[in-house]
Amino acid sequence: MTGRPGGQDWKTGECRDEGAAMTYDVITMGRIGVDLYPLQTGVPLSRVTSFGKFLGGSAANVAVAAARLGRRTAVITRTGDDPFGAYLHEALRGFGVDDRWVTPVPGLPTPVTFCEVFPPDDFPLYFYRRPKAPDLEIDAHELDLDAVRAARVFWVTGTGLSEEPSRTATLAALAHRAKAGPAVFDLDWRPMFWSDPDAARPFYAEALRHTTVAVGNLDEVEIATGVREPHAAARALLAAGVELAVVKQGPEGVLAVARDGTSAEVPPLPVTVLNGLGAGDAFGGSLCHGLLAGWDLERTMRYANAAGAIVASRLECSSAMPTPDEVAAALAAGTVR
Repeated sequence: MTGRPGGQDWKTGECRDEGAAMTYDVITMGRIGVDLYPLQTGVPLSRVTSFGKFLGGSAANVAVAAARLGRRTAVITRTGDDPFGAYLHEALRGFGVDDRWVTPVPGLPTPVTFCEVFPPDDFPLYFYRRPKAPDLEIDAHELDLDAVRAARVFWVTGTGLSEEPSRTATLAALAHRAKAGPAVFDLDWRPMFWSDPDAARPFYAEALRHTTVAVGNLDEVEIATGVREPHAAARALLAAGVELAVVKQGPEGVLAVARDGTSAEVPPLPVTVLNGLGAGDAFGGSLCHGLLAGWDLERTMRYANAAGAIVASRLECSSAMPTPDEVAAALAAGTVR
């Protein structure tokens, strides 16, 4: 299936416009921060005695996940001009993610996020992003739009639409890319970043007009489309402008529907969940990997499901992203061990 004139074949990721050289396999844009996760599970934060420090934020994690699979990646984001910001630069470089578009914002602290870990399905998050997160200070005038257009896959998040100037920058980057290759919109609904769902919907609709792939869980697709039933939500996402709709259904697996009528519905890989928070970002990095490899829908979804399951079996997020050998082993075993 091909996109509109000047677009792409989502199966190959091949650009069909002016033939610009694609320096990066994946460029992501959006949230970054420091994850401070408890090293004790089943314990409320009030009783936790020790924490691990990790690179976090959906855009950063997706870039790390794709880099672990051998892709050349970069992230566009901003941090505080502080020691945590320095740590994030070091962590990105350590994971093989280009940090040239990660810039400091004087006067704003680097965000930190705490969680509680109550397996298998309760992982409350506590975001500390006040007075404002630096990653919401991305400015359209500072973007390398040529790099955005040249990347083989460009990835944006719903959080990036929640405040200015990040909102305008995100939409400007998508408009400049003009579907000249896969542009993925991670619906990434975080209610604490918005006044109410109705405030988000017009901006989600605008982003969907400029993207070729939309991916989200049931809550997120409902925010974007007003529809929760997976097949109906996928149809609504296609009607909104994308070429491929990916609906994550938790224990029911994942549904992917393309504009050409092809579809895949894949069950989850069995796993004993330790911390489910990074699974979606691992899924996202693997989705990019499958798009770039030109795999069919079912193979891409199975691979992404396996990557997500592996991360769900581990405590951390970024440093838990699997290698190709680990994903292959999980797929061969039919479970995460």
